[in-house]
Amino acid sequence: MRALTLVLVLSLVTLLPAAAAAQATTADDAAALRKEIEQLQKQLESVTDRLKRLEAQPPAPSPGTAPPPSAGAPPPTAQQPAQQPGISALDIARPREPFGLYQQRGAGQLLFDIGIAGDFVGELTQRNVEKAGGGSFPGLENRFFPREIELSLFGQIDPYASAVVRIEAGEQTRGGEITVNLAEAYLTLLTLPFGTQLRMGQVRNRFGWSNEIHEHDLPWVDRPNVMRNFFGDEGLQEKGMEATFVPDLPFYVEALGGIFNGDNDTAFGAGTLRVPLITGRVRTFLELGTDHALELGMSVASGQTSDHLPSTILGWEGRYKYRPDGWLHPLITVTGEALYSIRKFNVQGDPTGTGVIETEKRQKNSWGFYVGGEVQPWRRWAGGFRYDWSQFLQTPGLEQAIEPYISFWPSEFLRFRLAYKHTARTTQTIDAFNLNGGSARTVDELLFQASFILGAHPAHPF
Repeated sequence: MRALTLVLVLSLVTLLPAAAAAQATTADDAAALRKEIEQLQKQLESVTDRLKRLEAQPPAPSPGTAPPPSAGAPPPTAQQPAQQPGISALDIARPREPFGLYQQRGAGQLLFDIGIAGDFVGELTQRNVEKAGGGSFPGLENRFFPREIELSLFGQIDPYASAVVRIEAGEQTRGGEITVNLAEAYLTLLTLPFGTQLRMGQVRNRFGWSNEIHEHDLPWVDRPNVMRNFFGDEGLQEKGMEATFVPDLPFYVEALGGIFNGDNDTAFGAGTLRVPLITGRVRTFLELGTDHALELGMSVASGQTSDHLPSTILGWEGRYKYRPDGWLHPLITVTGEALYSIRKFNVQGDPTGTGVIETEKRQKNSWGFYVGGEVQPWRRWAGGFRYDWSQFLQTPGLEQAIEPYISFWPSEFLRFRLAYKHTARTTQTIDAFNLNGGSARTVDELLFQASFILGAHPAHPF
C-alpha cells in the first residue's frame, strides 16, 4: 500500500510541468491551468497527509501470525478458530529455555515444552563385589544398563502458575524389565503475596544442592555416598508442598519451608501428615568480583521413622565457581556438602540372658560429607574428582571413596564420562557387605556414562 501511494505521488509531480506546457498557449487557458494546478496541489497535500498517517502505524503482522484482536471483539469460537502462530515440529524438538513456546502461543492456545533425557551407565568391578551386591549400583554390577530415561513436560499454565511432569524409566534389577514411574509432578504458584512462591505435588526436595539434581545432570557418574546412605538410592523425594521467599535485601537470600508425608523409608518413613516431615533451607549467593561466585546454604529435614521415633538430618552446602573474563564456561568448580543425622531406633536383645527379648530405644548420631573439584580448561573437556566420607544411619562403621573422572561433550546436548572409583569400608561393616559368599569391604569400579538431551531442557541451579 505504501509503495502504491509513493508511485501516485511521483506521477502527480511528473504530470504538473507537462500539463502546464501543453495548456499555456493562450491567456484563456492560463486561468483554467491555474485552477487545475490548485486542485492538483490539494490532492497532493491530501496524499501526503495520508502517507504520514500510514508511516505512523505499526507494521502489519507477518504471514502465519494472528493479528491482535480489536477492542470489544468476541473471543474465537469452535466455529471460528483463532489463527495459530507458525510453530513447526522443529520448534518443538529444538533445545531451548523453559516456557519458550509459551511466549509464542496464540489466543486460546496452551503450549508446553517437551524434553527427553537419556542416561546409560556401564560398571565393571570384582566378582566378589558382584556376589555381595556392594557396588555403587547394587544388583547391577558388571552390566551396561539404562539408568534413567526421562520424559519431561513443563510449561506455564497462565501468568500465575506453571507445572512440571517428569516420567522416568530404567533398569532396577539385573536382567529385569524396564520399570516406569512418576518421578515428579508438581504445580507452582508464581505470584503469591510478599513475593512468595508455592510448589505442591511430588517433588525432589530442595535439600542441599545435589538432591534436587537428576542423575543425568550430576557432575559425577553416581550420587555421593553420603546422600545414598542417608536418603537411599533415589534420594529425598516426597509428596507435599514447599514455599520459597526471597526478602528484599541488599544481598540475595532465599528461604524455603515445606511439609511432606515423610515417605522416605531410609531416613523417615512415617508416611502421614499427622506427624509430617518438615523441611527448611536457607541459601545465599555471592559474587566475588567479576570472575568468582559462591553459593552457601543450610538445610534441615525433621520427622519420624516408621517406628514413630524422631529423626532429624541437618545439611550444609557450598559451591564455588571461577570463570575468567570472556570465558563461556567455568574454569574451576568446587562443590561440597556435609550431613549430620540425629536418630533414635529400636534395638532388640536379651540383656538379662534369660531368653526374654526386650526392645530398647537408642540414639545414634552419624556424620558424612563429600567434596568434589572440576577443572575445565577446554570447552568440550573437563576432569575432576570426588572424595566421600560417610558413616551409616544405623549400622556401625563407615566408608571412604575417591572417584577421579574425565568428561567429554561432543556438543551441548551429548556427553560421555569415564571414571574410576575406589571404596574402602571399615571392619565393622563386614556383616552388612559380606553377602551371598561375596565380600565388598574393598571395591574397585570402572564406570562409564553416556547422556543425551532431546528437546527442551530446564536450567538448573548454580
